[in-house]
Amino acid sequence: MSEKNEPSVWQGFKAFLMRGNVIDLAVAVVIGAAFTNIVNSVVKGVINPLVGAFGTKSLDSYSSCLKGPCTGTGDAATGVRILWGSVLGATLTFVITAAVVYFMMVLPMAKYLARQEARRKAKESTREIVEVSELEVLKEIRDALVAQRGSGHDRP
Repeated sequence: MSEKNEPSVWQGFKAFLMRGNVIDLAVAVVIGAAFTNIVNSVVKGVINPLVGAFGTKSLDSYSSCLKGPCTGTGDAATGVRILWGSVLGATLTFVITAAVVYFMMVLPMAKYLARQEARRKAKESTREIVEVSELEVLKEIRDALVAQRGSGHDRP
């Protein structure tokens, strides 16, 4: 590789890293990881006990046996066991996370952007009205001057 290609590659890499998108994405990943812990705690501390009021205390213990006698847990388990409780718990975690993200981040941001757009449109329409009214006033002044000039030339 030549020496002159390396600085351009390095500069391109620096420009890539300094883009706002990359930094925003990194911040989102860190916040998402922290937020996942909160949601998991809510599911384990609130949702699972509520479900446990109707059955076992943990969603993970809900399962169905497809084949053979299902005995034991982990590597010592025999038979074919479907752990549908784990899937249900993960689904609840996803739904809760999606609801919180939508109602606390997406919806307020959409409303904010809509208000900003409405303000921008209101300012543009106000400018158009001012420009139109200025044009009308100038036309009236022109017509008045033409009328005065016309009436002055008619006199002897």
